[in-house]
Amino acid sequence: MNNSTSRGAILILSGPSGAGKSSIISAASERIGDYYFSISATSRAPRCGEVHGREYYFLSKEEFEKGIESGEFLEYAKVHGNYYGTPLTPVKEALLDGKLVIFDIDVQGFYLAKEQFGDIITSAFILPPSLADLETRLYARCTDAPDIIEGRVANARSEILEIASYDFVIINDDISVAVEEFVHIANSARSKMPKEEIDSFISEWIDS
Repeated sequence: MNNSTSRGAILILSGPSGAGKSSIISAASERIGDYYFSISATSRAPRCGEVHGREYYFLSKEEFEKGIESGEFLEYAKVHGNYYGTPLTPVKEALLDGKLVIFDIDVQGFYLAKEQFGDIITSAFILPPSLADLETRLYARCTDAPDIIEGRVANARSEILEIASYDFVIINDDISVAVEEFVHIANSARSKMPKEEIDSFISEWIDS
């Protein structure tokens, strides 16, 4: 039976923009072993300071649509005229290398990932203590127009209805506590045994 340290695993994080997902991952990065953070692809143009392969994989509209036709994306969506999606190839390569693959995707993407990867997925929903707190954080960032913020708040109100589908919920009130919870979840994800491996183990155990 394969050792859990060499088994690739997937950890999906969902939650509203402003919940602190990136900050939590960054603070925990040295304590969760070898991992790959899944980078999305987009057909929009890079913004000032953005680098291909760091913030996004920047593709032309034609390249993106070709990738859709050939099944190269785990999930994708068209937002305000631009495509956004999760490329499958680097994810599969990271899994073969035994890495923990971390996704930051919305609820819709989470359900699609479960269809694709099934029982190697561990999931966590990260959110602030309240909707009012989320709104305060979003305005404090001074990065989005008021209509965008209100859209994010409305989306959060809708997505929180799906948290029962997730394995864990992290309330990011105290960042240090949230980081400790995340480290525990991330390290536990590596030990999650796929069903086919469980079946093999049972057969070997009974026959031994």
